[in-house]
Amino acid sequence: MKTDVVFLQYKYSYMRYLVFVMVSVVLLSCKQDKKYHDTTERETTSVQIDAIEGILEFQRELNEEFKNPETSPLPDRYRKDFESLNFFAPDTAFIVKAKFVLTPEALPFSMPTTTDRKSTEVVYGIAYFSLNGKEHQLEIYQNKELMLQEEYKEYLFLPFADKTNGEETYTGGRYIDLSIPDTNTITLDFNRAYNPYCAYNKKYSCPLVPGINNLEVNISAGVKAFKKEYR
Repeated sequence: MKTDVVFLQYKYSYMRYLVFVMVSVVLLSCKQDKKYHDTTERETTSVQIDAIEGILEFQRELNEEFKNPETSPLPDRYRKDFESLNFFAPDTAFIVKAKFVLTPEALPFSMPTTTDRKSTEVVYGIAYFSLNGKEHQLEIYQNKELMLQEEYKEYLFLPFADKTNGEETYTGGRYIDLSIPDTNTITLDFNRAYNPYCAYNKKYSCPLVPGINNLEVNISAGVKAFKKEYR
């Protein structure tokens, strides 16, 4: 009988031990999972912070360009009182990774401008992406004259229009500067969308946005319309 009692005590102790081990494993697993999720969240947050800092730096550089009499498109009477362009708040939702399909068979064409000048462009590729739950595509161009200059040989040009034009943004649409990517994807950061110079000064000749690059969506990112008091 004593042996049975000892055995039962051992049995119950062992069972409690097993329960302890199982609970410990479960808790440890939960902690490990939590740690994994925390790491993922921290990495995502870090990427977003880096992206926002990059956008803010773009805004600072653009403002400095507009303040500098050597680089500003503003007439002197407006530039002397200039402090800052009007920007949408940085929004990482408007940074999209697009599938980039090259168009090597595309022929050069004359892109109309705001003056009689024609800009010789070629469709370098087409970007396919999703934004606000809808699928979109944009043609991306390479200027045939600029590409002959060493500093611009990797330069690509994205003019686009969207539903904010004429309201919050410049009527004629906006531009984004890009570089030839190394892969079949290209990042479009609409936070870096800027106005053509002719939005500030009519002496400039600016390419007109092709109709095919008219997006049926609000792009509430990048530079807003220029303040009327500065025109």
